[in-house]
Amino acid sequence: MTIDQIKELFATHRIEKIKVGGFDVDGVLRGKYISLEKFYSAASAGLGFCDVIFGWDSSDALYDNVRMTGWHTGYPDGVARIDLATFRVLPWEPDTAFFLVDFFNKDGSPLAVSPRQVLRRVVERAESMGYTPNAAIEYEYFFFCEDPKSLREKNYRNLVPLSPGMFGYSFLRASVNSDLAHAILNCMKAMEIEIEGFHTETGPGVYETAIRYSDALSAADNAALFKTVVKVLAQKHGLVATFMAKWNSALPGCSGHIHQSLADAKGGKNLFYSPEGVNEMSGLMRHFMAGQLALMREFSSLFLPTINSYKRTVSGTWAPTNVTWGIDNRTTALRAIPGGAKATRVENRIPGADSDPYLALAASLAAGLYGIENKLELGEPTVNAYKSKSTPLPRTLEKAAALLRSSEAAREYFGADFVEHYASTRQWEVREFRRAVTDWELARYFEII
Repeated sequence: MTIDQIKELFATHRIEKIKVGGFDVDGVLRGKYISLEKFYSAASAGLGFCDVIFGWDSSDALYDNVRMTGWHTGYPDGVARIDLATFRVLPWEPDTAFFLVDFFNKDGSPLAVSPRQVLRRVVERAESMGYTPNAAIEYEYFFFCEDPKSLREKNYRNLVPLSPGMFGYSFLRASVNSDLAHAILNCMKAMEIEIEGFHTETGPGVYETAIRYSDALSAADNAALFKTVVKVLAQKHGLVATFMAKWNSALPGCSGHIHQSLADAKGGKNLFYSPEGVNEMSGLMRHFMAGQLALMREFSSLFLPTINSYKRTVSGTWAPTNVTWGIDNRTTALRAIPGGAKATRVENRIPGADSDPYLALAASLAAGLYGIENKLELGEPTVNAYKSKSTPLPRTLEKAAALLRSSEAAREYFGADFVEHYASTRQWEVREFRRAVTDWELARYFEII
């Protein structure tokens, strides 16, 4: 998209304000307003954006163990370049245009620790092999009749859900709350994020949304923006939304499943489909899935990025626990979905809703390419993964981060600088958790021990 085209869009939509933003390693959108004059300057030359957004955690606490920025560098400005193709009008601010930015070093090279750049790197590798990666991400998330202040006053306890009880696929619940549902659906349509499915899940105030497939980078953009917009709209309706992986031990967790396929870069044909293949799976798809299985443990911290992520991946809770695959099987980590020439794909069921969609998709795609490049063979499918003796997934973030740091494949596909930085941020998260005194500890030890 050119500046002249952007000017025409601004005139059509009567744009008076500009917002720009980019996602950090936790998938949090960091942005700001800029003037129209600043926008036109930045559109060609870029703009300064303090690199602290890659030097602090999701609570703005400064990392003390990363090399790319810190007090030792003075937290200088990095370079943010506006991706004009990401133009959107914010539905709740109709005179405001929004653009995503990409982050670069001052020498013009891509910033290695930027999640969007990590995904670009993997996508470019796929394209160099003659493939166009397509993807779609679906999320589960809970709504509460709370606000940011009440959450803190209640210490995140005794929260009031949007609706009570377990009522999956509820026509009643979704209809009663149709104002919220319509706000989400209409806003997503206005932002060119197409929603294929929207329904209640089983649990109090929980919904699931499937976003339509697109090319990999657009799919990650759409998913990351979806999470942010849902949170905005929730608060505008007097609610709070959470994408936390497991907010309550008695309820199912929130997933962020990734559906993937590879298309022929020239003709767009779905290369995962083969009418002669067993379960319509092509040899390419089998190599792809074999690679995902081979690197599943090493890449697990990119799918399960928080301490809380590992509370979701427990047996019998609709979440995977081990390195397995199956045909249309929701107990396994990988679910092969026969869908004919149009829809044959693989669903990676490991990521939680708390994952950064850029990094989770980059990891899932890179592992698949690894399987293709090394011609790995897929074993037999699993029937019930919860009874399988297959290799378990890492049970803690600490173990998962250590596996990533020692992974040669991760360094090859994502770059050594990213691997070191990301592993350090996960280790920071572990250390922060170890300092915390939990409610469980107080209840168990305060009086009795």
